[in-house]
Amino acid sequence: MDTGSELVVRRINTGTKYRDFYSWPDEELDEMESTLAIQQFIQQKIRRDFTDIEGILELPLKVDVNVWNYEHLRQFCMQLNELCVMLQPVCNSETCSQMTATASWIFLCAVHKEPKECCAIDYIRHTLDGAASILNSNKYFPSRVNIKDSSVNKLPSTCRRVYRIFSHAYFHHKTIYDDFEGRTMLCHRFDRWVKKFDLITPDLLIVPLDDNSDNLSDNSDGDGYSTLINNSVIEAPNYKDEEDEGQYATVSEHSPQPNSTVEPDIDVEDEDSDEDDETTIRE
Repeated sequence: MDTGSELVVRRINTGTKYRDFYSWPDEELDEMESTLAIQQFIQQKIRRDFTDIEGILELPLKVDVNVWNYEHLRQFCMQLNELCVMLQPVCNSETCSQMTATASWIFLCAVHKEPKECCAIDYIRHTLDGAASILNSNKYFPSRVNIKDSSVNKLPSTCRRVYRIFSHAYFHHKTIYDDFEGRTMLCHRFDRWVKKFDLITPDLLIVPLDDNSDNLSDNSDGDGYSTLINNSVIEAPNYKDEEDEGQYATVSEHSPQPNSTVEPDIDVEDEDSDEDDETTIRE
């Protein structure tokens, strides 16, 4: 791109120090000539100020809202990989044998042939792999510039599952959650995003957020930019065929009264249906 008489080369050369990454001027969205322009624009806004949640989420003119939400969900999944890595030393089959969020919420993992309990870290990995599988699916999302109407319903269901990673980290690994959130504001941004675009019902958002979030940026290294944000794509996993991409599911318990019996709902995304097929079982 030419700024006046000066040619701006937007490239990270071999040997460049991390603090010098992205040291070029910001670019307007309509100046970005790439099918990845929306992703690049979102990442540019995060690099500029990760605490400016409203600015990051503001829908640009002439951008389709479904494409905007699709790209944001991809970005959330990429950044959540870092949280997954941070959890691995302390979150394992012994410390967290179930995927829980508070004592009232348990989630079963249906990446398997039959829905069953996974330890929390496996559930988190499976959820991110399942989200990557759907978001990279040529069947559901063949284009980065247009989203099929029939595929839009995949976004809310994926959002619900991804949000459970935040809730588990908050209620069971608060120190790690605070460290990650202080450097990214990712849960705050996710919470505001799903409310702004009506992707998750408010009663499912169980992580308490402080409206005065200034103190959360204390752990930032100065740029407020997670390493994993630099990824340009989410690699699709190899553990399932594309025909099964829409079939990963979870069992979620609604918040029960103390000492009450809970009947969890299995939310199974059927590839031929726009709605979740709900079946009730008893533990």
